[in-house]
Amino acid sequence: MTLCFGRDICGDRAAVTQREWLITNGIGGYGCGTLAGVLTRRYHGLLVAALNPPLDRTLLVSQVNETVTYLGCSYDLHTNHWADGSLQPLGYYHLESFRLEGTIPIWVYALGDARLEKRLWMEPGANTTYVRYTVTRASEPLTLTVKVLLNYRNHHDQTAANGWQMDICPWHQGLKITPNAEARPFYLFSEMGPLQPAHTWYRGYHLALEADRGLNAQEDHLHGATATRPLGQGQSFTLVATTEADADPTGQTALLRRLAYEQRLLDLWPQPAPMNPATPWPRQLVLAADQFIVNRTVKGTPGKTIIAGYPWFGDWGRDTMIALPGLTLATGRAAVARPILYTFAQYLDQGMLPNVFPEAGQTPHYNTVDATLWYFEALRAYLQATDDLGLIEQLFPALQQVITWHHKGSRHHIHLDPVDGLLYAGEPGVQLTWMDAKVDDWVVTPRIGKPIEVNALWYNALLVMQQFARRLGQPHSLYQDLVEQTRQGLQRFWNPDLGYCYDLLDGPDGHDITLRPNQIFAVTLPDPTLGPAALPLEQQKAVVDMVAQVLVTSHGVRSLDPAHPDYQGHYGGDPRQRDGAYHQGTAWSWLLGAFAQAHWRVYQDADLAHSFLEPLIQHLQGGCVGTLSEIFDGDAPHAPRGAFAQAWSVAEVLRVSAKLGPLLRG
Repeated sequence: MTLCFGRDICGDRAAVTQREWLITNGIGGYGCGTLAGVLTRRYHGLLVAALNPPLDRTLLVSQVNETVTYLGCSYDLHTNHWADGSLQPLGYYHLESFRLEGTIPIWVYALGDARLEKRLWMEPGANTTYVRYTVTRASEPLTLTVKVLLNYRNHHDQTAANGWQMDICPWHQGLKITPNAEARPFYLFSEMGPLQPAHTWYRGYHLALEADRGLNAQEDHLHGATATRPLGQGQSFTLVATTEADADPTGQTALLRRLAYEQRLLDLWPQPAPMNPATPWPRQLVLAADQFIVNRTVKGTPGKTIIAGYPWFGDWGRDTMIALPGLTLATGRAAVARPILYTFAQYLDQGMLPNVFPEAGQTPHYNTVDATLWYFEALRAYLQATDDLGLIEQLFPALQQVITWHHKGSRHHIHLDPVDGLLYAGEPGVQLTWMDAKVDDWVVTPRIGKPIEVNALWYNALLVMQQFARRLGQPHSLYQDLVEQTRQGLQRFWNPDLGYCYDLLDGPDGHDITLRPNQIFAVTLPDPTLGPAALPLEQQKAVVDMVAQVLVTSHGVRSLDPAHPDYQGHYGGDPRQRDGAYHQGTAWSWLLGAFAQAHWRVYQDADLAHSFLEPLIQHLQGGCVGTLSEIFDGDAPHAPRGAFAQAWSVAEVLRVSAKLGPLLRG
């Protein structure tokens, strides 16, 4: 697989506009856009800075408009979609190729007999984006003119100019921009002479994907600076956009730092042997995994967390714990896993981890029943990979409190049923499982009762605690008794008439026979090193076969049986329509990892299990190039939807790949 596109893709308006790119900085900031350069989302921009890492993400630089003058001809390289419906100029016509080198997007423009290369990257650990242009072929010098489009808003919002005046003034080798009296200044630098300030609002950009999402689809951006440079063959020009007043303006040294950073990531990865050099996708996913790992300071102590997805998600408790084994352990970065696990332990409250950290304010939201249970599985995987019993010993008292809270009862009626040893959770108006869509007061899939994946996770957590207690020389009889009771209680989920598991027991309307993918986790959990499986083998096989035949698609696992009257095969429309489809038929890519693992556990055929992942791996060439999308339509052709880069989607392919082994050898 080569992540490189030629004229067949670059010259096709739909193909070059639908595909996107992503750059990140490890503190929550990012840049993203389309291969064509057309702004189609409110989140598109060259510099979306995390002003309060990893959140408070603010669009600072939205676009650069480039024009090249060469041999008497003028070439516009940018493309804009305007509110009147026009698409002009058509800069993608000059785009000869696009490729990724690691995570660095590179455009190559053909201009007569000249060729101009543009690449973008971010400085690790800083809100700094570099845009570097290099003339790789020309019979005489060309002149490059770059207009920089600015903004200053939360990345979820949109801007209307309305007479807004920014203060743009000279600053060393560039410009200092102060959007308003309360704003944090940011800067533009050039390594080849001064930038010229400007102040002209470009009005009426049309954001096509926002229109598709039923949202405001028009925005204004400020032309705030211009650079004009003559460049001969082999010469380069670098533009720097940053919140750092002393950022390095030297493009070549900054590029070498970025390349060295990515090489260190690959050096840490425990590559399987033999590794087929013609199969580069695992290396690409290792680099993609790093894009989600970011800094978070907790109580004054630097730590780590995981961004759930780009462009709009922050760090979510559930997503972090599901994604952690794949993003860190499978990539040889256990040293990163440790501070993430420690960071989240600081937020345990009444036996629960927060589901989401708000963009504003410091009060986490405790509205998830499974994030804490996934935390136990992440700790188990970490201990298995590192044998770092010291961390487990440090956290063990807090883990004991988690079990105690679940035993006696926590928020939202989360409690252990003493009759069958199963966890009950839920109350009207609250969404607690991973199927958590909510529109105003409408909880789309409330799942009040005893969800199957929650109880598979509870059984797993009890076995994990039993293992931890034994390793630490602590009493473990309580966990042993609960393990046996829960294992027997799990048999209540089996429905012999349907040949698969109930999705939910003891709900307001009784047992839920709806065919959903959640029962996969009763096959994958617990890890065989811990104890007996949640279901006997013949039931595991029946579950795998039913999910394979009804729910599995090329790019994910459907969240609902297509025969169900509530099934929605297309994810789109306004927020209510989208959230109504989110877990009612939409296919989720992260579930393919668990499904492939379940299939392998039942059939013991790694190549066959791998075959379910292959189409998703091909998706690295579509959507956001080099990473994996969050969701896909349940109906063919299963178009990508939702966040264009999702942590647990990337993580689960990496995690299961490490388990299956042979698939990494192509």
